Amino acid sequence: MYDIVFISYKEPNADEVYAKLKETYPMAKRVHGVDGIHNAHVAAAKKCFTKMFWVVDGDAVIKDDFKFDYEVSEYDLDCVHVWRCENPINGLVYGYGGVKLLPRSLTLKMNTGTVDMTTSISDKFKPMEQVSNITAFNTDPFNSWKSGFRECVKLASKVIDRQEDDETIKRLDTWCEAGMDKPFGDYCIAGARDGRNFGNTHSNEPGTLALINDWNWLNERFSKNSI
Repeated sequence: MYDIVFISYKEPNADEVYAKLKETYPMAKRVHGVDGIHNAHVAAAKKCFTKMFWVVDGDAVIKDDFKFDYEVSEYDLDCVHVWRCENPINGLVYGYGGVKLLPRSLTLKMNTGTVDMTTSISDKFKPMEQVSNITAFNTDPFNSWKSGFRECVKLASKVIDRQEDDETIKRLDTWCEAGMDKPFGDYCIAGARDGRNFGNTHSNEPGTLALINDWNWLNERFSKNSI
């Protein structure tokens, strides 16, 4: 019913994940190598012709029982829908890394200077209970570190609109403590702890926090601060 766009940048497993998605949904499109997460989503919206469009991240392994068949009511055509996702390192299950269903027109017009892309598209947000995928980001040291760092900057600085403080604290603690025995879990936890410190230090500096969307800056910080 709605266009599906796979957004990838430099995820080592992106080609494999995209090929699997295409097996079931051969009309799925791809945006690859666009600098900046906001810009990549704008580019995805430009490829679409439907009022809403699905977004699948470059490391999202779709669950076998998840179907791209959700129909949005007329009242929710300006609403961001986010499905739940399994974290392969710490076991958390929430919207991080999950499949998204976005309003095309609002995505095209979103503010590309915000820290958190998903909550900047619309003031209407609908969390979906079904688990859509596993976010298989722990493919190498950098991507594992980057995932922990970026998410924990957002959690610690509380830049995500409508987040609940108690839930945020629990998620932040889990990112920073759980999964050391998982593949690249040590890098993810190191990134999470660095992200927590960075988010706490710069919580009132949106311009500085927005650096988490700059892949070159993240590479430099990883080189200096990774384990």
